[in-house]
Amino acid sequence: MSGLRLGIDIGTSGIRSAVLEADGTQISSARAAHLPQPDPDRIDAEAWWQATCTCLAAQGAALAEIGRDLREVTRIGIDGTSGTMVLTDAALRPVTRALMYNSTGFEAEASRIAAACPGSHIAKGSNSALARALCLQDEDTDRRATHLLHQADFIAAKLLGQGGVSDENNTLKLGYDPETETWPDWFAATGLRLELLPRVLPAGAAIDRISGDAAAALGLSRDAVIHAGTTDSIAAFLAAAPLVPGAAVTSLGTTLALKILSPNRVDAPELGLYSHKLGDIWLVGGASNTGGGVLASLFSPQELAALSREIDPTKQSPLDYYPLLKPGERFPVNDPTLAPRMTPRPEDDAAFLHGLLESIARIEAQGYAAIAERGGPQPSQLYTAGGGAQNPVWTQIRARCLGLAIRDAGDCEASVGIARLIGA
Repeated sequence: MSGLRLGIDIGTSGIRSAVLEADGTQISSARAAHLPQPDPDRIDAEAWWQATCTCLAAQGAALAEIGRDLREVTRIGIDGTSGTMVLTDAALRPVTRALMYNSTGFEAEASRIAAACPGSHIAKGSNSALARALCLQDEDTDRRATHLLHQADFIAAKLLGQGGVSDENNTLKLGYDPETETWPDWFAATGLRLELLPRVLPAGAAIDRISGDAAAALGLSRDAVIHAGTTDSIAAFLAAAPLVPGAAVTSLGTTLALKILSPNRVDAPELGLYSHKLGDIWLVGGASNTGGGVLASLFSPQELAALSREIDPTKQSPLDYYPLLKPGERFPVNDPTLAPRMTPRPEDDAAFLHGLLESIARIEAQGYAAIAERGGPQPSQLYTAGGGAQNPVWTQIRARCLGLAIRDAGDCEASVGIARLIGA
């Protein structure tokens, strides 16, 4: 396998790119900020493309500094935020605003979905990807739309010069079943125009060569092949961990997110637990409402560092908490009324922090146990990303609670992860 691999990450704050050698060695990176969007409710998808072009110009300059060239790139992959989408015409001109992954409030669309969908399903809910798609379709009053494109699909389409293709990861929350390779048979009953749905390929699969116009404009080879993408969180996982069953990544950010590669599909929509397909294995993921956001609400970064140094991580805390910022939990317990439990609070702040850190570690262990109870594996290799990974005392507490050595995931750039995926 010769040639360079280019990964493009369409993140929340901007565009990042990474270039890897055929053996997976990263040789260059670049970034560009998203263009300002005056109205957050009227996102212009064209701004994503303009920022991508700016990032690739910077990437070309960075490669030139080390004596390399964008024309050496033979494979290109794109990841984007999950559930972010837009409707375009056949010429890839947006005919609606774009709706972001965190857009909410689509109660009317959720009612249409609930009336059509039997039982539980990932596409249900007022903030589901399908609800966003129905909202956008209703905004296309003169029916100019030809394609429903996720964020990564839109950039890939611009590079290809044609739309209509997506991947098994971006389409999962829209309702696509990667195991049966079908859309739900109840979709038509929601009023969705089925002709807008993309053709779905495995994540990382080759789609076609870049268009001549895009290659010329961006300084890329006309032989470069565009590959089906993935979501930003999956790409970040692939940057942190090897693509083998049992490899897991815990993200200790504002919330606690768990992902593990499994030989079996594990789905529990009632827990927000679902699986993305990656080749012959599945990436199982779930997220709790506990995490670093609770700690940040109670202590400053300086206090967290100082108090952590007073904790003996080899000793078990007698405190049993369920740290939450507000009532409600989704995984590993599904209870929208679950109240935060952070009492009794000892007078010693270090003892209080010890109880919080250990309680979050126990919730992490319960999360992986919940996956195993449903047919998934226990972690064999565990990596940590997010701000909590920088706390060595917490890492030792977690290792004791999980009975497993924990590794720092390091720099989990999604652009690196998607570049790895298209070379797998």
